[in-house]
Amino acid sequence: DAGSSVEEMEFNWDEYLEDTGATAAPHGSFKHVDTSLQNGFAPGMKLEVAVKSDQNTYWVATIITTCGQLLLLRYDGYGEDRKADFWCDIMTADLHPIGWCEQNKKILKVPEGIKDKIPDQEEFLQRVLKGACSAPANLLEGLHRGKNPLDLIAPGSRLELQNVRDSLEAWIVNVVENVGGRLKLRYEGLDDSDKFDQWLFYLDPFLHQVGWAAQHGYSLQPPLAIRSLKSEADWQEILKKVKEEEEDSSVPTDLFKDKPVIGVHSFLEGMKLEAVDPMAPFVISPATVLKVYNEKYFMIEIDDLRPERTTSQSYICHVNSAGIFPVQWSLKNGLHLSPPPGYPGQDFDWADYLKQCGAEAAPQSCFPSLTSSDHGFKENMKLEAVNPVDPEEVCIATVTKLKDAYLWLQLEGSKKPIPDCIVSVESMNIFPVGWCETNGYQLRPPRKAIVNKQKKIAVVQPEKQILSSRTVHDGLKNQELNSSDSVVINGKYCCPKIYFNHRCFSGPYLNKGRIAELPQSVGPGNCVLVLKEVLTLLINAAYKPSRVLRELQLDEEAAWHGHGETLKAKYKGKSYRATVEVVRTADRVADFCRKTCIKLECCPNLFGPQMVLDKCSENCSVLTKTKYTHYYGKRKNKRIGRPPGGHSNLEVAMKKPNKRRKRRKHFFVHKKKRSASVDNTPAGSPQGSGGEEEDDQDESELSHSLAQDRDKRKRKLRTFSFSDDENKPPSPKDVKMEVAEKLQLDSNPLEWSVADVVRFLKSTDCAPLARIFLDQEIDGQALLLLTLPTVQECMDLKLGPAIKLCHHIERVKLAFYQQFAN
Repeated sequence: DAGSSVEEMEFNWDEYLEDTGATAAPHGSFKHVDTSLQNGFAPGMKLEVAVKSDQNTYWVATIITTCGQLLLLRYDGYGEDRKADFWCDIMTADLHPIGWCEQNKKILKVPEGIKDKIPDQEEFLQRVLKGACSAPANLLEGLHRGKNPLDLIAPGSRLELQNVRDSLEAWIVNVVENVGGRLKLRYEGLDDSDKFDQWLFYLDPFLHQVGWAAQHGYSLQPPLAIRSLKSEADWQEILKKVKEEEEDSSVPTDLFKDKPVIGVHSFLEGMKLEAVDPMAPFVISPATVLKVYNEKYFMIEIDDLRPERTTSQSYICHVNSAGIFPVQWSLKNGLHLSPPPGYPGQDFDWADYLKQCGAEAAPQSCFPSLTSSDHGFKENMKLEAVNPVDPEEVCIATVTKLKDAYLWLQLEGSKKPIPDCIVSVESMNIFPVGWCETNGYQLRPPRKAIVNKQKKIAVVQPEKQILSSRTVHDGLKNQELNSSDSVVINGKYCCPKIYFNHRCFSGPYLNKGRIAELPQSVGPGNCVLVLKEVLTLLINAAYKPSRVLRELQLDEEAAWHGHGETLKAKYKGKSYRATVEVVRTADRVADFCRKTCIKLECCPNLFGPQMVLDKCSENCSVLTKTKYTHYYGKRKNKRIGRPPGGHSNLEVAMKKPNKRRKRRKHFFVHKKKRSASVDNTPAGSPQGSGGEEEDDQDESELSHSLAQDRDKRKRKLRTFSFSDDENKPPSPKDVKMEVAEKLQLDSNPLEWSVADVVRFLKSTDCAPLARIFLDQEIDGQALLLLTLPTVQECMDLKLGPAIKLCHHIERVKLAFYQQFAN
């Protein structure tokens, strides 16, 4: 079009995902990023803390959660009671490792709030400290106090890097830049020359602390590529200088404790395999084991049959190296194997090739298991990835294909177009959405065609708060902070891990089976991004995602306390969208999670920054759905039972036909293709429709509880059918069947527990379905609300089994009215 042009726009991940209809790869899929965010402290560690009311005494406290340089602590003796939890700043609070008081003649004394719970202090301490893990002393004292371990790899730090292209010798490298653990490294002695710079993640198995080569019997030699740039005497002088300055530029050894351990391989020289060249990871090619160095390392070479070749593509591997596969792996996975250059013809055959080369294939036992199904990646997901051709670039990437533990990534916005890259799901060159922005690194944006760019619409959104690594809230000047205080976290990442506690009560909206399939945790990371991912997972785990989205959405009249995020839900082929408020600072995360849980009528501990190990502090496991709704539900609605979809027989019988419930107003934004228009249709309304369908009304709600309306219903006794049309009279055939199979109950089904419901079902020909009722915790009151549509929708049953099940449910309903209605 005239007036069109291609220009680089300011990139926004939320808008991009919205425009493309894609989803971001889950944060939990990037284990190396998760590891890099750890501050050395972990929940469960114990330390000695000055008592707030008496600064001359100390008491043992346990770390509940961590966030940057902040620790959420609880004095031992409070048990599961979190009312007295408090935040401490590592830099200012009086914190010490276990045993410090004894060594320094300080007093350990029980705080006043729990004095009556601990009659024998010595016995109590002996019990709680047995087998306990103390917080690391080096992170509480000295130069490293309060620092994120990753920040200790500062520019100017020195490390040792093995040469993986032509030998196992190591050489000193200087850290030029540290971007969230991704290091730009320059060989010692090259000064300001960046020609041979490399980018590696700090957990790379070939990167080590200074002194590693000497300890493991490897020589320190500059790589062949740079060796000719200086004389041997110059290199030795450089090495001497490094050893003299080792103390000033060394990196703590415990930083590398999480590096992958290299195992023992069983490859032999001459064996054939399939491989991806890490320098050009676009095709799979035949390769040969060129040399075996020792039990850990071997060199492979990409096969090249051309007689005139002058260079070789060889590199060093270990047993867990990515991109090496057994012979025929490509064929078995339906992938193309690129024949070696110089191979006659295009139809490559491994049997002929092995015979022609007089070689044997590396046996399957040489390769660790390649299958990995729990990585969380799916086709069309978005992430950020390093351009293998130009490692300075980090680009937007789309997963175009998955095979075993490998991804095919299409990179967008690279300076030069490249084919899809093949990377391992455990690659340290891939990162979650938002990683570049959080670490202040330039992400290569996609190039977009902007039509009629003179006609631009300004969309004003709430200002995003950016947390710099220097931001410290004034309140942190105090040694201790109550967990309810407002705190701005020091550091680029602010949200702690959010745990999904699968054993907790899931409430009427969330499918317990789907909740069990969620990852154990999400984060840590940027508060808005982590919480948005958590809420998206919950919406997708709902029986009816549109209903959960409606419960979460921000009211038009509500006060704005956080950050508005647009969330989406899909249900019955329709798309729904609404603005949901999320908090932006770590101190508000726990309260946000708890309030969201209560809003969804599930256990307040179902998800949050605290992991529930054995017993939930809310004791939610002993509550049925009905009892739980009484404690945590919305009193005005009194929702009973789990199934949120389908019309309840009991509910419709009490309502006048065509009468719609008055609804509150909602603020509901359609943000399609950057439109700035505001749509006031309620959340849960499908896009493109005039409103919500009748069956999308509050189908699981009763205006009164079952017990309260017993007298009304007994005047309307009738046979219940399986049809949604409640006013349709039963046919004579149906009546005959009901009479013939009349059920006599020993107890009132209103009072049945989950176990009673399961026991009843096991006595019928629907016994195999009893497990579903147990998993979804359906008690007697919930059972009486089930209908054919809800059974099919919420239990994923086919029509035949659903009708059979509903037949027994209708028998219970009829028996209830005949025996217990009065």
